Amino acid sequence: MSFSDSETSSSHGADSYKFFRQISRDRLLHEMLGSTKTGDSKAWKILIMDRVTVKVMSQSCKMADITDQGISLVEELFKRREPMPGMDAIYFMQPSKENIVMFLSDMSGREPLYRKAFIFFSSSIPKDLVNHIKSDSSVLPRIGALREMNMEYFPIDNQGFLTDHEQALETLYAEDAENSRHFDICLNVMATRIATVFASLKELPFVRYRAAKSTASRDLVPSKLAAAIWDCISKFKAIPNFPQTETCELLIVDRSVDQIAPIIHEWTYDAMCHDLLDMDGNKHVIEVPSKTGGPPEKKEIVLEDHDPVWVELRHTHIADASERLHEKMTNFTSKNKAAQMRSKDGSELSTRDLQKIVQALPQYGEQVDKLSTHVELAGKINRIIRDTGLRDLGQLEQDLVFGDAAAKDVINFLRTNQDTNPENKLRLLMIYATVYPEKFEGDKGVKLMQLARLSPVDMKVISNMQLIAGSPENKAKSGSFSLKFDAGKTKQANRKDRSGEEETWQLFRFYPMIEELLEKLVKGDLSKSEYLCMNQSSHREESEPKTGSVRKSSAPTAVPERKATPHSMRSRRTATWARNQTSDDGYSSDSVLKSASTDFKKLGQRIFVFIIGGATRSELRVCHKLTSSLRREVVLGSTSFDDPPQYITKLKLLSEKDIAGAPAQPFKPQYW
Repeated sequence: MSFSDSETSSSHGADSYKFFRQISRDRLLHEMLGSTKTGDSKAWKILIMDRVTVKVMSQSCKMADITDQGISLVEELFKRREPMPGMDAIYFMQPSKENIVMFLSDMSGREPLYRKAFIFFSSSIPKDLVNHIKSDSSVLPRIGALREMNMEYFPIDNQGFLTDHEQALETLYAEDAENSRHFDICLNVMATRIATVFASLKELPFVRYRAAKSTASRDLVPSKLAAAIWDCISKFKAIPNFPQTETCELLIVDRSVDQIAPIIHEWTYDAMCHDLLDMDGNKHVIEVPSKTGGPPEKKEIVLEDHDPVWVELRHTHIADASERLHEKMTNFTSKNKAAQMRSKDGSELSTRDLQKIVQALPQYGEQVDKLSTHVELAGKINRIIRDTGLRDLGQLEQDLVFGDAAAKDVINFLRTNQDTNPENKLRLLMIYATVYPEKFEGDKGVKLMQLARLSPVDMKVISNMQLIAGSPENKAKSGSFSLKFDAGKTKQANRKDRSGEEETWQLFRFYPMIEELLEKLVKGDLSKSEYLCMNQSSHREESEPKTGSVRKSSAPTAVPERKATPHSMRSRRTATWARNQTSDDGYSSDSVLKSASTDFKKLGQRIFVFIIGGATRSELRVCHKLTSSLRREVVLGSTSFDDPPQYITKLKLLSEKDIAGAPAQPFKPQYW
C-alpha cells in the first residue's frame, strides 16, 4: 500500500511536448486507472467518483477512454450501489470526512462491497483522515493503493481550466461580501484547486498578482488568493520530484483589469456561436435538410477539439470562417460530377447549394457531415448579424474602445436605432461607461438609460461595474475604470490601437488586456508596483507566519523579479483573422498545434494566467495566439467561462445581498 503522491513528470525535456489538457488526460488514464492493473490485466474494475471528481474526469476523458483502461462500470459515491465482492473498485474522490466515512462503510466489516479498493484523492488529504482510514483494521488489507492525484481542476480547453466557481463574482465582490462566511470558503477552495494544477504538472510558479490599491476587501481578493495558493504550493515541495526552484509563471488578476472583454461583441466564429446562438455549454441544436427530401430534421451538435473543422476555424473572424467553409464545399464538389451543376441563372452556386450537393455524396461520410454542420452554424450567425444590424453596433463599440467615437456618436446611435435589442444597447452603454465614467455622474446616466429605453435594473448593472472597478479614489489613481492614453484628445480611449497593418476583415482591432499584460510579463516590463510577486523562498523572513486562512493572510510586499529569459517577440499587431487566408503564420489554433507538433522542444516555460470573476472567449483565443508568438504555452484559468449574457446576469446580482454565497449552479460535464 502506497501513501504517496502519484508519480508524474513535467513535459519539459521529454521527447515530445504535451499540452496542459493532454497531461491531465494521461495522468487520469495511465497514472491513476492504468496503475491499478495487476497480473490479470483483463479483469474489469468499477470506478467510483464524487460529484466533483466526475466533473474532473468528464472534462478530460470520454467513456471510451475509461473503458479502454478496464473500467466496466462508473458509479457515484453517494448513490445506492449493488455489492460486487468479486470485483476491485477504484475510488477517485475529494479528501473530505464525508467521503472517507462513505468509503469505510463500503469496505469495512465481513462483507465489503468490493474485493479490493484503490483510492486516489483529488487534493491533499489531511493526516487525521489518513489515520482514520488506518484505524480500521478490517479495511487496511483491502486497500491496493492510497495516493494523492492532485487533480481538482476542470480542463475546458487544450490550454484552459476552471475551478467551477460560477458565483465567484457575487461571493467575492458583492456588497458586504466580506462579511459572509462564503467569502473565505470560496477563496480557500479556489486556491486548493489552482494549486493542484501545479502539483499535477510538477511546476513551481512565480506567483504574481494585481496589487491592491485600497484596503477595501474586494480590492484585496487577488492578493488573498495569491497568499492562499502559495501556502498550498509550499507544501508540495515534499512531493517526490517536485521542483525546488521556479519553473513557470502564474499571474493572478480579476475582472477589474478589463471590464470590456466580457461584454463587447467578439467577432470570431467561437465567440459568435456562444454569443448569438442558443448554446447549452458546447452543444447546440440546429435544423438540417432532410436526406430523404422531407421536412428539416433537428440535430444536436457538439463543438469540441475532436472536430478538425472547429479547431481550424474557431479563432478566425466569422467572415473568414464563412469564406473558408465555402472554399471547402467548393473543393468537395470540384472532385465530383456534381460540380458541373450551375444555378438556373448560370451564376455561381451558393454555399447552401453546395451543401446540398455535398450531402448527396455518401462516400465522404463523417467529414461531409461535420462540414455541413458548420455551414449551417455560420449561415445562421451571418443571418443574425444582418437582421440585427450588428455590424454598425460592433463598429461603434470598437470606436469607443479605441477613442474614435464620443458621446454624440452614442446618442446618435440610440436615437436612430430604437429597435435595437435591449441587451445590445445595455452592452453599448456599459462600454461607454467604462471609457467615459463621468458621463454617468448625477442624473446623466438616467437620461441615457431613458434614451435607450432601458429599465432601472439595467442601470443597476452599470453602477455595479464600480463594485469590481474599486472605490472612486482608487479609480482615479489606477485608471482601472477609464484609461486615458492621450490627455490632449477630446475623445477618450480605453486601450491603445495595436493594429499596424492594413485590415483584411472589419472589426478585428479589439484585444483583451491580458494580451498586453502577458507580453509585458515575458519582456520583464510588468509594473513591479502594480503587480507583486508572492515567492518568499529567498525574499521573505523565515519567521514570517504562514497560514491557509485567507482572512489572516496579509498582502505580501513587492520583491525583486526574475529577469525574463530571451524569447522571440515577433510583435504582429494585426489579429488572427486579418491574415491572408492562404497563409499559415502560426496564429490560428490549428497552426499552433501544427507548429507545436513539429517543434515541441522549443517551447519555453509555461505561463499561467488566472482571472477571478470569469474569463471570456477572446481571452482564451489570446492564450492560443501568444503560445505561438511567445513560444511558451499560455494556460488560462478562471472561476468560470462566461458569455456576455451570463456576465450581465452576474453583474445584476452583485447588489442582491441574498444572492452572495448561494450554492453554485450545476456544472455540466462536457461528454457525459
